[in-house]
Amino acid sequence: MTSETAALVQTITAEAEAVQQFVALLEVEQKALSIGDIDHLPLFAEQKSRLAIHLKNLATQRNTSLAVQGFGADRTGVESWCAKYPDEKTASMAWTKILSLASEARELNRLNGELIQMRMHHNAKALEALQGGRNSLDLYGPDGQSTTAGNRLINDAV
Repeated sequence: MTSETAALVQTITAEAEAVQQFVALLEVEQKALSIGDIDHLPLFAEQKSRLAIHLKNLATQRNTSLAVQGFGADRTGVESWCAKYPDEKTASMAWTKILSLASEARELNRLNGELIQMRMHHNAKALEALQGGRNSLDLYGPDGQSTTAGNRLINDAV
């Protein structure tokens, strides 16, 4: 195994591990969203951002390694490399895992986005109800005394 081949195998393996971590984080986020625990959303966003940067760096390393070896710097390049080196089972299995996990991550991210939209819609409706109720009831006047709309109109007219 050449050093270029070893580096590519190592990068693809690290990439598969990072995608697995990303999927696991999306699953935790989904559980939190399902039970209404939105306090951790900023933390999840930060962790996802860090993992996305790490994944981007690994993809850049992979693509550079592929280009150095004369392959395309894309999915087809990886598949061509795996076909040329069929004995490199570790890389081939890791690549298959990456493709499967990437599909899973896309679906989890889509579902999490829908859960967030539902939560935002629910919060907007609750806020609207609170604001609408406050405007229509006016239970307390500026002096802090309890009033009703009918009493206030009489007092305001006098």
